[in-house]
Amino acid sequence: MTTIIRITLKGIFRDRVFQGIMVTAGAFLLIPVIASLSMRQVTELSLTLSLSLISFILLLLSVFLGGTSLWKDIERRYTFSVLGLPISRQSYMLGRFGGVALFVLLAAAVLGAAAFAVVTYSSALYPPDRPIVWSTMAICILFDAMKYILLIAVAFLFSTVSTSFFLPVFGTIATFLAGGVTQQVYEFVNSPASKALSPFVKLLATGLYYILPNFGAFDLKVNAIYGLPLPANGLFLSVAYFVVYVGLLLSVAAAIFARREMR
Repeated sequence: MTTIIRITLKGIFRDRVFQGIMVTAGAFLLIPVIASLSMRQVTELSLTLSLSLISFILLLLSVFLGGTSLWKDIERRYTFSVLGLPISRQSYMLGRFGGVALFVLLAAAVLGAAAFAVVTYSSALYPPDRPIVWSTMAICILFDAMKYILLIAVAFLFSTVSTSFFLPVFGTIATFLAGGVTQQVYEFVNSPASKALSPFVKLLATGLYYILPNFGAFDLKVNAIYGLPLPANGLFLSVAYFVVYVGLLLSVAAAIFARREMR
């Protein structure tokens, strides 16, 4: 499996999609200029723009690398030569997932270092009213990476059942959009304002809340921007949710991939 992970990483670094996406990281150079347009909250705006840019780049990497990594191997018949070696289909799929997930972590670390540099520069020019909690910012970036690793697991699940490019990519995007609002929808359905909704709609919304991944549980941007304390219990539950959900997705994906016919 480690060999598959290493090969996956090498392939990503040679991929044109990766090179094109990473060019967008040059936008970090513009953040201090844009943030300086805010006369009162320059540092807060720098933090907001930096974290949002990291999230956007990781989203692109997750969708296009997670949604196409396994599909391209099957389409180009690379899997036939690899699976002829003494390696199981499950190990091959998990190795590909591990390579993409590890790359997302590496990208988050590099982009996080750029964000730290940008925020440090902005705070030196325009001292903020409240101190920057660097540890909270680092945890925010880490949980952002976890969110997109979870999204990669969703993309791999779609890739194991799809024979085309569209379902893994657009299915992953749709899942991301839906999973980002499940918490708000669930809270609305269980609030007094939802009395006009039918019981079927409430039941459907509740079911989707428990089925779809809750990406909102990994969003700590508000805590990082305003230096708010992080709840230890909430962090622990989010990590446990991540481990269980990713484990379930990969287990289902591995079972499907093991039984899939290769043509």
